[in-house]
Amino acid sequence: MKRSSSRFMKNPIIFYKIFIIILSCLVSPALLLAQNAGDVVPVNKQIKDTSRQTDLIDVAKELFQISPNHAREQRAKKIYFSVLPVSSAIPGGSGRALITSTTAGIYMGPQSTTNLSSAVFAPYWNFKGRFGLPLRTSIWLPGNTWTIQGDMRFLVYPQYTWGLGSNHSYSDKALVDENYIRFYQSALKRVTSYFFAGLGYNLDYRSNIHSDDSAIGLDQFTNYQHGLQGNSVSSGISLNMIYDTRNNSINPLPGSYVNIVYRINPVLMGSNNNWNSLYVDVRKYIPMNPAKPARQNTLAFWSYFWTVFSSPAPYLDLPSIGWDPYNRSGEGIVQSRYRGRSLFYFEAEYRRDITNNGLLGFVAFTNINTVSGSGTFFSSWHPAAGTGIRIKFNKGSNTNIGLDYAFSQGYHTIVLNLGESF
Repeated sequence: MKRSSSRFMKNPIIFYKIFIIILSCLVSPALLLAQNAGDVVPVNKQIKDTSRQTDLIDVAKELFQISPNHAREQRAKKIYFSVLPVSSAIPGGSGRALITSTTAGIYMGPQSTTNLSSAVFAPYWNFKGRFGLPLRTSIWLPGNTWTIQGDMRFLVYPQYTWGLGSNHSYSDKALVDENYIRFYQSALKRVTSYFFAGLGYNLDYRSNIHSDDSAIGLDQFTNYQHGLQGNSVSSGISLNMIYDTRNNSINPLPGSYVNIVYRINPVLMGSNNNWNSLYVDVRKYIPMNPAKPARQNTLAFWSYFWTVFSSPAPYLDLPSIGWDPYNRSGEGIVQSRYRGRSLFYFEAEYRRDITNNGLLGFVAFTNINTVSGSGTFFSSWHPAAGTGIRIKFNKGSNTNIGLDYAFSQGYHTIVLNLGESF
């Protein structure tokens, strides 16, 4: 371990001190002021009249015979909340956990020129010492002059690993336990229409990394020598570029999205070793019936390429399925099942309303990935597929409850989410 990183982790209490510092930073986006307010770019959307649509809020009002004095006005409303308490399995075979998923959408400026900002908070607890506090934010300042992206997590988090590549069978796995703090924050300024560029800071701090089985040596099992014992720190800056013609990240309408992140992790900033990575994310949403924009009938495509350039990257920071920024890739494949120095992923999904009022809908999807680490990259492919139903939870933010059944070779699962996978 490098001396600089040893000083960074000298006292275990620093794990909790960092968490407190991160919490104090959560309000920092509110301190940034938009510039060039007069130079705004119209959002690629139509402000839909949702009065003819129905969501669960409307159903609840009718069921309990709640008659408001005024009809629901969606156009002028600035903030929308959706809360869903569920019980679900968590990684690492630690049983089921109580998860409360909260999604908030808010317009920081006029809806005609400003994207919907969002925050997703999904804490979980399994009553046995396993818990997580993840918060993901996407903030768009008035006129889309700036976008501020954040990803903060504090986790006591077990996860299975199958080593690098695809050599291990599903049953041949090892449990890795850890305490994990993530703090990612980036600010991007609009350069031209829908194109943003900026800088970010990224911290992955893992402590008490070990296997629950003392007979398993993680270094030997994975045949990898970095970041699998004790503590691991990756700290550095990122160069960020975004092209985004969507107006709503909770449930994207037709448009395109490209995200490029080049991350530099030097020992000078506290990392265990010098290493760099590249993440390229591309998404496209194609309306199948543009004449009826009020009804969901969309083909959605998602692909990303993720790679590291230097050999001493910590094992748990290597590209892995399900560890994309939103932890949504590889539905139907258990998280961390495939890991390597490079990962390529592709998913296609068909989304359609069932009812004219938008209350019910369905999706059908398939995805595939390949990783390096055993054999030649692109030589081994791992497919999955599934289908699901959608229930409109909040028509103002276009938030759906999604219940999906997904499967791959040797594995199947039921997934309950607020919002779409991508």
